[in-house]
Amino acid sequence: MIYEFEGKTEKEAIELAAAELGLEKDQFDVEIVEAQKNSIFKKGFVKICVHTDDAVQNTPDGNLKQDREAPRRTALFQDPLPQDDYEKAMVDFVASMIRKMGYDVTVDVVSREERKIGLRLNSPSSSILIGRKGKNLDALQLLANVYSGKLGHEGTRVILDSENYRIRREETLVRLAYTTADRVRTSRGSMLLEPMNPFERRLIHTTLNDIGDVDTKSEGEGLYKQVRVFYKGR
Repeated sequence: MIYEFEGKTEKEAIELAAAELGLEKDQFDVEIVEAQKNSIFKKGFVKICVHTDDAVQNTPDGNLKQDREAPRRTALFQDPLPQDDYEKAMVDFVASMIRKMGYDVTVDVVSREERKIGLRLNSPSSSILIGRKGKNLDALQLLANVYSGKLGHEGTRVILDSENYRIRREETLVRLAYTTADRVRTSRGSMLLEPMNPFERRLIHTTLNDIGDVDTKSEGEGLYKQVRVFYKGR
């Protein structure tokens, strides 16, 4: 389910969301929809969109509760080999799916956290599996999460990576954010960035949140929206 919250800062908005939903901060995903910094004429605010999983359900009295029977992952990563039937099923599914596409691959478990598991794809065709801007990897990840739900683990997020693409992509986006901020500051205008998934958009918003004369806002519909970076003056 999706909820919207607003606060003076991102931290305040997230704390409000956690209090309202009765969840811990690591039990939901946050997307920054809009950020406005303090100015002479306007008070600053941050508007966030909170995505909760199926483990968060409405009670008969209308309140929200967490399904205590939802699967919980161990926070400590110990072994790249599957540790239980669920992990084995996920590794087998992802490997089988990619091999049926015609590519050789092995799959390792690289991280285990509460409600999250990370899988690494080792393949000589990694560039194809990643795809342009990581879209192939995102599509494979979506299918993996659908299958995870069919196994009864709707509350567990599956993260796929290959060749450390996700880390390299984060570094690229941070550099892009600062470069774009410099350009709009020079032009006194705005720039619309390429379509990005919710995680990538949040990274842009967060990176530029402390730059006083620049603001950001998400535009568009659907999963892949664009971030507009614009100059607002001091």
